[in-house]
Amino acid sequence: MKTKMQTYNVSEELNQVFGAPGSESRRYAENQAWEEYNAQILLDARKEAGMTQSELAEKIGTDKSYISRVERGLTIPSISTFYRMVSAMGLTVELR
Repeated sequence: MKTKMQTYNVSEELNQVFGAPGSESRRYAENQAWEEYNAQILLDARKEAGMTQSELAEKIGTDKSYISRVERGLTIPSISTFYRMVSAMGLTVELR
């Protein structure tokens, strides 16, 4: 017996949930997604570096709760803080 496959339009779903591309609601959702993505990258990098939140915080002159908020996407670090975090983990940022 063959099962009939249904198609699903992801673009329509995104438009319904987040608004049309270019709309304020869609831009807001995209920004939120990027913030969560960046937070996850920093969390993964810290773990890969074998550092605790406390160790990273000490190296950049802040506290563990700040690192936790950044990694959960609740706080967006300034560019200078971002670079300090990356450097403290022994990494670099390359822009192309």
